[in-house]
Amino acid sequence: MTAGARPATRTADRIAVIGGGPGGLYFAALAKQLAPEREITVFERDAREDAFGFGVVFSDETLDGIARADPKVFAAISAEFARWSDIDIRYAGQVRTSGGHGFAALDRNRLRAVLQQRCAELRVDVRYRTPAPPVERLLAEHDLVVAADGIHSATRAAHPEAFRTELDERSCRYIWLATDRVFEAFTFVVEEFDFGTLQVHAYPYSATRSTFIVEIAADAWRRAGFEALAAREFARGESDLASVRRCAELLAGHLDGHRLIPNASRWIRFTTVRNARWRHRNLVLLGDAAHSAHFSIGSGTKLALEDALALAASLAEQPTLDEALACYEAERRAVVESTQRAAQASLEWFETVGRRTGQGVDQFAFNLLTRSRRVTYGNLRARDPEFTAAVDAAAGGPPGVPPMFRPLKLGALELRNRIVVPPLATFTSPDTLPSAFDRAQLTAHALGGAGLVIAGMTAVSPEGRATDHCPGLWNDRQQAAWTELRRALAAVSDTPVGLQLTHAGRRGATAAPGPDGIGRPLAGGWPLLAPSALPWDAGSPTPEEPDHTRLAAVAADFAASAERAARAGFDLLELQFGHGHLLSSFLSPLTNHRTDGYGGPLTGRLRFPVEVLTAVRAVWPAGRPLLVRISAADWAPGGTTEAEAVAICRALGTAGADAVDVSTGEVVAHQRPPYGRGYQTPFAELVRAATGLPTVAVGAISGHDDANSVLLAGRADLVAIGRAQLHDPLWTLHAAAEQDYTGPGAPWPGPWLAGRRRPPGPGADRVAPRLHLLREPAPPVHRRWPPAPREE
Repeated sequence: MTAGARPATRTADRIAVIGGGPGGLYFAALAKQLAPEREITVFERDAREDAFGFGVVFSDETLDGIARADPKVFAAISAEFARWSDIDIRYAGQVRTSGGHGFAALDRNRLRAVLQQRCAELRVDVRYRTPAPPVERLLAEHDLVVAADGIHSATRAAHPEAFRTELDERSCRYIWLATDRVFEAFTFVVEEFDFGTLQVHAYPYSATRSTFIVEIAADAWRRAGFEALAAREFARGESDLASVRRCAELLAGHLDGHRLIPNASRWIRFTTVRNARWRHRNLVLLGDAAHSAHFSIGSGTKLALEDALALAASLAEQPTLDEALACYEAERRAVVESTQRAAQASLEWFETVGRRTGQGVDQFAFNLLTRSRRVTYGNLRARDPEFTAAVDAAAGGPPGVPPMFRPLKLGALELRNRIVVPPLATFTSPDTLPSAFDRAQLTAHALGGAGLVIAGMTAVSPEGRATDHCPGLWNDRQQAAWTELRRALAAVSDTPVGLQLTHAGRRGATAAPGPDGIGRPLAGGWPLLAPSALPWDAGSPTPEEPDHTRLAAVAADFAASAERAARAGFDLLELQFGHGHLLSSFLSPLTNHRTDGYGGPLTGRLRFPVEVLTAVRAVWPAGRPLLVRISAADWAPGGTTEAEAVAICRALGTAGADAVDVSTGEVVAHQRPPYGRGYQTPFAELVRAATGLPTVAVGAISGHDDANSVLLAGRADLVAIGRAQLHDPLWTLHAAAEQDYTGPGAPWPGPWLAGRRRPPGPGADRVAPRLHLLREPAPPVHRRWPPAPREE
């Protein structure tokens, strides 16, 4: 422990709070309320009456917490809330409205004033116009120091080795304003100009004001002339009035004659704050000092108030300060990281909004509402059935048919629905033949209702195997085994079945993965191939760099295996050009360091994969679809860019690919993917929008609600459900039952028809009695602000 610091094992009787914003004040009030004997001092550099910011938005969940924790604060702020339930999307000269959401907003300065008053009532020592003393002195003189000093926290910056802060500054510019136009709902404006797309996030927060945030991509910001207007230093509290006037001119049609109101308003770039730790000795971070989340999904003030409540509660519940701080961080980190994942998805959606501005109004509105993955097709249907029905109708969907059960034609192949069972390796083929388990698994999946099932990771040559338990298709015996398996599947199901072909490259010659999912190099394995002599990791053998003759032989192996797959009766073929296998290694600049015509710029790195695809297309029957799986991102510095991913897919389409199965990662061992629900789907959307090719979205999609959302938003044409199919091979049929769908998109096998309805669960036969004299009417789907005046 540093000299002078107080031990973290004692309780917090003397507390210093750095920062007198809503988060710091609310914590001080709650901590004093729980233990009136505490000495709590809040240091705030600004004056009590100084006003910063505009409105803040709260969720019902946060408000419930405030109501229980401090009814006086809740009563004071709830009396002044602006409340509404609608979201308006203004796009392409039209407006679409979705209801049933539920919002409450308040002037941030009024919230701060309420909390100031509450602190005064509780005798918290709030010192205005008083910068905090040096943090080391505070740590020595107090049991606990709470750093609530904002996104640019000087307290956090003073201990970089302790907090290990990551600051992700984005490229878009935004400017935070207010307007005296009182919007009736949360309003998103997306408007296209000759310089690019301008978007607005607006919401009412009082009877006379609305927050009005203008956001724009960096290149459009420059073309619009904002860079020139902002090209000087602004004093603290000064606004960029020239930019404010320019925004008012551009967005006059949405202001309806009203003005924009600045308050220290200037163009800034959003920064996502992440910290490896939130506590150090008797110092703890709170609010934006600990974390931040993009404004498009909520308020930083909301998160700070939740932090304050959790920290005060932990101090009361835990026996020591150390345990209290550990409890606070553990409790809040899970919530914050979930919020940040949703915020990141939303942030990236708005950064790339131009990808979607060609969509129709209804689909665009649905895409916007489901951007963070927290709002989905299912809960939009529950909140506002008319809105979702209108989007379904605009997309050409038959009434009552969820998007996942609508047919699709790929080449000459008719798929009855949009669900794909992707290649799921079983590692049960020591003799290189499809095993009894392969047959059982594929049969289950073919009967399980998916529109397409793909058998996976089938090697085109002995040295192309990933493991010593992978099947192949390079000889007559293997072809006969696959032919017999395909016939057996056709005898029980008409589900189309495809096959994936691959050469594992430097990822080959491993044992089957163990419980940890890792396949380790075989002792005495076979020689590996890769575009460059770079091993997968430090424990892997170094691959050979093939010459042109060897490359031609590999292309011939792919073509020969494709011919065998056609003769075996497969309806579709997928080529594995992703996940660090041989063809993937040619595409990535991280793994292809060749200096001949097969390396260097992207055109060179594409050469061999295109040669393989061309060879396969020449022998694969016309009309039977040919898919290619790619890794659209390497998740490592210097890897494949989004522009390169688009160029790769465009070249694959020109060479004969009918669709692209868009995955990411597994290209290099040092990757750092941002795992999360549907995290790869934006790449499928990118490829689809930029190339016009049909795409398959794959990766961390496990619920039918997410699948429907992806499809109706136009992010992909097909959705691959992988691990969830291992959990439940009848996933698609069960999804149909859960959605009460019984149409042709999900036919149950005849012997199983009696099971197509959801079985009754515990208590299904119980009928609840009436317990209310008069039932409360259901809240209206559409609630606007301000409320309409009552008729006398």
